[in-house]
Amino acid sequence: MAPIRILVVDDSIVIRKLLSDTLSGDPALEVVATASDGHIALAKIPQFKPDLITLDIEMPVMDGLETLAAVRKLYPKLPVIMFSTLTEHGAAATLDALALGASDYATKPSNTGSAVVAIERIRVELIPKIKALCGTVALKLMPLPGSRPAVKVRIKSNPRIEIVAIGTSTGGPNALAEVLPRIPGDFPVPIVVVQHMPPIFTRLLAERLASKSAISVEEGSAGAILEPGHAWIAPGNFHMKVLRAGLHSRLNVNQEPAENSCRPAVDVLFRSVAAAYGANVLGVVMTGMGADGVLGAQDIRDAGGEIIIQDENSSVVWGMPGLVHASGLADAVYPLDQLALEITRRVLQSRASRYGVGVKSSTPLERTAK
Repeated sequence: MAPIRILVVDDSIVIRKLLSDTLSGDPALEVVATASDGHIALAKIPQFKPDLITLDIEMPVMDGLETLAAVRKLYPKLPVIMFSTLTEHGAAATLDALALGASDYATKPSNTGSAVVAIERIRVELIPKIKALCGTVALKLMPLPGSRPAVKVRIKSNPRIEIVAIGTSTGGPNALAEVLPRIPGDFPVPIVVVQHMPPIFTRLLAERLASKSAISVEEGSAGAILEPGHAWIAPGNFHMKVLRAGLHSRLNVNQEPAENSCRPAVDVLFRSVAAAYGANVLGVVMTGMGADGVLGAQDIRDAGGEIIIQDENSSVVWGMPGLVHASGLADAVYPLDQLALEITRRVLQSRASRYGVGVKSSTPLERTAK
């Protein structure tokens, strides 16, 4: 197989060399060209025909956001990974870039004090994303723990859904921006979310989603009491769990070891909601790279809850939902533009069935869900 051809765009000659040397050290990758600003990059795309671009945000002449907008007009399907700093400004600009159509992002290694550490961070964070976006990572059936079967035949009891748990990664910010704003303001259960992102990013993401949504959206915090019509996003670098405490459920955030190389991890959240709510859980696995969420989906299924996933065509990377599907754990598969409606329909239907016919719908989305 021919190596993935990469165009590195960054105004720093040090970063260009670091990226070029590190990426080219992988036999599956080839840096075919570099550029110090957006104008030069746009001129080199037709010349070198890259399979993927890494794009700095802050550059002279033509910055990353301007360059991205131009790339999307000329090459709408060309994968672009933003390479940004882990700062408030860098996080905000990265979210802007994702909204403009960037495929993913990676944070620049800073204050490492060691070239070796910086190179390793690029290898761990950036290279897997490049391979996933360029379709060189094959789905493999996930081994499930113990002797539990991959496909579990269950008798449907239609339990009343009391919580919705969502897990997502690559492509997740835009996917969440499609789903959460379409959830009605009187949604009768809480929503908890893991989106793989570093600190600062998750808070800004929650604020942006809150500004567009009828439900409340905020970053999760220790001790927060779960309420209907409210969504919490796990804070970067912290696992988030749901714990039952008497009549209430509260959030717990902690820095226990990473799972699936992730913190926050979807498996941690899913495992906790299965323990806290049993069969009364709807789990949703959306676009994302890697295997996080598969074992947690098994925990929800074992407890009697349901799992739905985003389909391949609408996913930026069908790693996480694809592995849930490959492991036989998905109850149903939906395109992104149908997920909000399906989540609402399942929640309302599960609760209406407890009272029989005649439950009134108070919102257009609820009436459609009926």
